[in-house]
Amino acid sequence: MQYKHKKMIISLFLLLLKLQSLSQLTVSSSSLKRTSPIAKPNCSDHCGNVRIPYPFGIGAGCYYNESYAIICNTSFSPPKPFLYHFNLEILDINWSGRNSKGYALSDEEASEQILLVGNILQNRCRSHGGDAAELVDLQNSPYRFSRWFNVFAVSGCGVNAVLKNRDGDIVTGCASMCMNDTSMTKSSNCFGVECCQATLLSSPTDEYIERSTGLDFYEIVSSSQTCNVAAGLVDIRSLINFSGNISSSELFPTVLEWRTADIAPSETFYCDDYQGGSQSCSCSDYHGYKGNPYLPNGCQLVKECQKCKHGCALNHTDSGVAYYFCEKHHLLKLSSILGFSISTGSVILLLGCYWLYRFGKRIKAVKQKAKYFKRNGGLLLQQQISSRDGVVDKTTIFTLSELEKGTNNFSEDRILGQGGQGTVYKGMLVDGSIVAIKKSKVVDKNQLEQFINELVILSLVNHRSVVKLLGCCLETEVPLLVYEFIVNGTLYQHLHDPNEDFHITWKMRLQIASESASALTYLHSSSSAPIYHRDIKSSNILLDDKYRAKVSDFGTSRAITIEQTHVTTCVQGTYGYLDPEYFQSNQFTEKSDVYSFGVVLVELLTGKKPVFPTTSGGWMSLATEFLFQMENSCLFDNLDPRISEEAKKDELIVVANLARQCLNMNGKLRPTMREVAVLLEVIRSPHLSKPTGSKCLDSEFVVKEYNSPCNTETAFFDCSSCTSWSIEGMPLISGN
Repeated sequence: MQYKHKKMIISLFLLLLKLQSLSQLTVSSSSLKRTSPIAKPNCSDHCGNVRIPYPFGIGAGCYYNESYAIICNTSFSPPKPFLYHFNLEILDINWSGRNSKGYALSDEEASEQILLVGNILQNRCRSHGGDAAELVDLQNSPYRFSRWFNVFAVSGCGVNAVLKNRDGDIVTGCASMCMNDTSMTKSSNCFGVECCQATLLSSPTDEYIERSTGLDFYEIVSSSQTCNVAAGLVDIRSLINFSGNISSSELFPTVLEWRTADIAPSETFYCDDYQGGSQSCSCSDYHGYKGNPYLPNGCQLVKECQKCKHGCALNHTDSGVAYYFCEKHHLLKLSSILGFSISTGSVILLLGCYWLYRFGKRIKAVKQKAKYFKRNGGLLLQQQISSRDGVVDKTTIFTLSELEKGTNNFSEDRILGQGGQGTVYKGMLVDGSIVAIKKSKVVDKNQLEQFINELVILSLVNHRSVVKLLGCCLETEVPLLVYEFIVNGTLYQHLHDPNEDFHITWKMRLQIASESASALTYLHSSSSAPIYHRDIKSSNILLDDKYRAKVSDFGTSRAITIEQTHVTTCVQGTYGYLDPEYFQSNQFTEKSDVYSFGVVLVELLTGKKPVFPTTSGGWMSLATEFLFQMENSCLFDNLDPRISEEAKKDELIVVANLARQCLNMNGKLRPTMREVAVLLEVIRSPHLSKPTGSKCLDSEFVVKEYNSPCNTETAFFDCSSCTSWSIEGMPLISGN
């Protein structure tokens, strides 16, 4: 609505300006038509239809000298003026800045001092011998035959004619042919058939002649096969009437250029000097003067300029219509210039301030990025990358602008998953590869330590079943991690939020378990430094496009020396997967990872979540229930119905027994991850003999109860600050 109001105001303003311009044009056009005196006082300014301006004049004392004396022959009706000295009939007189009446002039002619005279073209016959015919001699006069407005024209059949100047040099020439062929059409434009023409602005050597160079005399030399031949200089506009045979003497217009001498210019007019000391003068029409510049005070102000106090100036509309306007006082001009300068300076100043603001903001952003980069360990990481011995030589440091561009400024429609510690976005790098970008929410020292720890741990790892870390971004308050994009989400999603059209088969579950165990075995035994994952769970096991396992999320992992047997830390992890020994002693061992993996095996067997509600309103641990069912030989009552029909019973029993051993309350009695991986590989392999077990397993295993640090039996969600819990860990990606 505001835009429409502005548009309406602008339209009204433009309309007012247009009306003002039209009113000015109305006044100006009437003033421009106003005539000023062109002849001396008490002298006639016209003869018949021809206006006679000074220096021309009729009668003694009315002309500049005898060369401009005019006789008005009243025996004609209307009367006709003649140049007394040359006995040439005057058809029109034009001076610079005057619009001719009667005889139409072009725009170029209107600004010229030209004289249009009648030229008698005599008939010439071959019987006369082709003698040259002398025409008017303009030597020592203010007149010249115009080479610009005239052309050399010849009328007749089979004529060859040339035009020579006073020195006998050929100026131009042309030839015409007879119309012998009946198929030929007579030309109406004098183009060579019984009539020809030639320009005066070029020479026989094709050298261009200056426009201001006129002829003061010419002669015509011709030869012809027939009589009725006429030749001469003709105004180019009259050429159309010249074509064809001429039976008698006819009058054709010829253009003469005229100049004056000894005229001193003033403020009201100006003069242009020509060769021979002649001049062409014009009133200063730009400043509002019109009239005859050769008369004393002959240039007068037009009506609309007479009221101007500080001068007048000429302007034109887009359509070419002239109008005058009053100029302002020089002080007003100065104020206008000063106002314009101040306005322009203010705009430039504002633009400069805006540029400085943007520049300062950009510099501040760069400094802030540099600050974050340094605080987030970027210098150390760059040193590791540049060193040959660096453990992170394959890690890429991304800029924030790259990741913002790849995620559309971390748009919500790019979110793959969210959790308590942050958000994972789907992005695209400049090379077109799809990645997952982990952006943390919480900003604290512990979060930064987890980031650096995960970066270092994943830089030490090179295993096909461990998610690949591509790089990081250190230019944000909380660093960003860039991983390879895993298409099919997490194992947790497929087990507990299954798709009706697709489910994880028993064969696929064995493969996922085997590949995950292989990755953990690598971490424990084959990496350059033993690594405890410390957060094994189904939501940290990703599935690629072929549903192969990829272990992820190493934020709480620890690398230890070979001599170390455990890590003493505050309890961190996800309830349902925590090793009871670690929970009670704060000492994490490799067998603690084995316990968590045992819970994942139970999830694969039962399809249940690691913690689920009971009928009494409390919460039950899946590991506790599974061990209880195993003790009571009720394994098959709790299997996932989706696999109970497709899986072999002996495989189910062996995997269940393996899970029970992994969940042993005594960590020393649990198998190693290598033993777990070997057994799972044996179960999967069709060529190896599989271990067997009784239908109802007997064991000395005793289900032990333990109390939480909060002394509650089932609630584990409000423990001390030293313990970190989550019911469902944040998945690295979702299966979008």
